[in-house]
Amino acid sequence: MYTFGPIAAAISAAHTVVTVLTDALTPTLGTASAAVAIVCLTVLVRLLVLPLNYLQVRGEKARARLAPQLAVLRERYGKKPEKLVEETRKLYAKEGTSPLAGCLPGLAQTPVFIALYGLFVTSSVGGEPNGLLAHRLAGVPLGSTLTQTLGGGSVGPVLVFAVLLALLAAGAWATRRWLTLPALAEGAAGGQQQLPGMGVVGYLPYTVLLVAFVAPLAAGVYLVTSTAWTVAERTTLRRIVPAG
Repeated sequence: MYTFGPIAAAISAAHTVVTVLTDALTPTLGTASAAVAIVCLTVLVRLLVLPLNYLQVRGEKARARLAPQLAVLRERYGKKPEKLVEETRKLYAKEGTSPLAGCLPGLAQTPVFIALYGLFVTSSVGGEPNGLLAHRLAGVPLGSTLTQTLGGGSVGPVLVFAVLLALLAAGAWATRRWLTLPALAEGAAGGQQQLPGMGVVGYLPYTVLLVAFVAPLAAGVYLVTSTAWTVAERTTLRRIVPAG
């Protein structure tokens, strides 16, 4: 998988960026430089996709505002799916938004996470040894996973992963409490159709913990940083983005 052209190129680009940041931070931060470099990379990525997140929040507010009109369309064209899709598309176009706007930030960040994940499970990059695998956080190699650590029998590395999982759990709780549940409540209040299984959506933020169980520590650092950023960013944008 990681030798596939586009993925290999993404891993090589991630290697270059993380290496440059690590080299710049090493004189100040020493052994923690690579981990902090990953945090810096995460922040850089989140800043780059900030316009998409702005559009996402604006789209959420537009959908809440349009909920009564969407309910009318569903009632009028409920037995004509093609007509319902057409009229819904026209309504969104008239308001200058799209129901797909909410997907863009996640899609834009996925390649970065895949590249970072691959970077810390690959022994060589571009035919050269991957020197980033030698870097550690609190004594734990950034390329190690929780399952590998549990098999090692040492308490210290396990505690590092325990702290990581605790931070991710806190971030998932905050995401569910302040972002996911309010969004679901707004949709229900606006008459949005509730599909079977929608209750599960409220617990989707916790799936990040499942990823952290198998991902290298470096990817876990990315997830913690990105989750914290998401909570702070979205709560801020929801306050400042105009409803209309």
